[in-house]
Amino acid sequence: MPQDRQALHLLTTAASYLRAGDMAQAIAAFEASLAIDPHQPDAWFNLGWAQRAMRQFDAALQSYARAIAEGDPHPEQALLNRATILSDHLFRPDAARAELEQALRANPGFLPAWLNLGNLHEDLGDPASARQAYDAVLARAPDNARAHARLTAIDVATGAAGSAIARLKAVVPQATDVTDRAELLFALGSALDAVGETADAFQAIEAANWIARSIAPHRYDAPAQERLVDALIAGYPVRGETRTATVSTSAKTPIFICGMFRSGSTLAETILGRHREITPGGELETIPAIVQALRPYPAAALALSPDAIAQLRARYLADLPGDGWVTDKRCDNFLHIGLIKTLFPDARIIHTRRNAADTLLSTYFLQFGDGVVYGSDLLEAAHYYVQYARLMAHWRALYGADIIDLDYDTLVVDPHAAVSAALDGLGLPWDAACLGEPNALLAVRTASAWQVRRPIHRRSLHRWQGYRAQLGDAIALLERHGIGVTP
Repeated sequence: MPQDRQALHLLTTAASYLRAGDMAQAIAAFEASLAIDPHQPDAWFNLGWAQRAMRQFDAALQSYARAIAEGDPHPEQALLNRATILSDHLFRPDAARAELEQALRANPGFLPAWLNLGNLHEDLGDPASARQAYDAVLARAPDNARAHARLTAIDVATGAAGSAIARLKAVVPQATDVTDRAELLFALGSALDAVGETADAFQAIEAANWIARSIAPHRYDAPAQERLVDALIAGYPVRGETRTATVSTSAKTPIFICGMFRSGSTLAETILGRHREITPGGELETIPAIVQALRPYPAAALALSPDAIAQLRARYLADLPGDGWVTDKRCDNFLHIGLIKTLFPDARIIHTRRNAADTLLSTYFLQFGDGVVYGSDLLEAAHYYVQYARLMAHWRALYGADIIDLDYDTLVVDPHAAVSAALDGLGLPWDAACLGEPNALLAVRTASAWQVRRPIHRRSLHRWQGYRAQLGDAIALLERHGIGVTP
């Protein structure tokens, strides 16, 4: 605690703002306190936390470093937070790994650093190093659910699902925390599915999703989703009524890859990202962050002035990594295509599509947490799909050829034709590297990281047919709205 009374008062004020979620005021108060007494490691740490929440990533890195320099008694947490920023936001995986290794030198028993290191090695396609990190967790905490789940993902990807099943069946009954039990059951269901034991796989996944629904802080609000889609359709009735900013002279040209989660967006970005003119940007948070600030949405987006549009465009481009053509594969940006076309009138949209039943099944088998609130209930997922299809039909009517469909089923059956058509839509030449070997050095930070590192295959094609009975009600809902699932 600072000795100076004014510094202490400002620190207390900053903490109050932090608890209230007012990050801008918290940052100002922390900075004022630190200007009086700069030797406050906790204040530097909390300043870094607030700056990260405000997407001031470079400033946050500096604040965390200053917390360590000022004698933070637990530097491993600041190093972990620095690693997260470097990996997830600044796309510097090697620097992130160095931070995690330093955190583990400071505290070899710090499990979050081991888990993040394992996850980073997964992102980089290094299963052996990832396994070592997760084994280090289990050596210290044998029942750690996250380590068991991630080891299962590696086992499934490397053809060792059988050993994962035996291990998980021994661990699941010992899990007393419901969140841990859900994570283990999701892993068990994935492993059982991989060996073709569909009935037992679905039973495990159903139990996992039951837990997920019971502990979720929020449930899917179907009427609210319908109102949002209605408002978007009403707000963007014709192209000519959409306000646009001055055409950009930036060296960066975003390619927005969006669609339903689990519809092939990671595969699409991985393939396109091998093109000599395209930089893969991953799942960027910038459009959702802009939307979060435009309340009520979409009314506030429709009322943007030309200057505000130009500022938001500049903000987005500042977050876009690399130069030239850069992908942004945030799937749920399909909701915001009207806003995207307001900011970037010439934007091209790669719309990833997949068989609706396969999409629902793949979503149900994956633990999304709070990010995909409809994912733990098949009927809710089907309702969301219907609203997605309704909105995409509207965007396609508005923006025509600027929306380029990339169908997962076509992609795995005839990849050359699918990729060639997508590149033609973007106005880019063919590049044989797109269908070459995956780049082992490229970080892939999604649930599909292991799948996209294997050659294109058809194993997930029409996977839903093995679960036809369990999907019956969801399929019926889709079909009532004109969405077919049969090949």
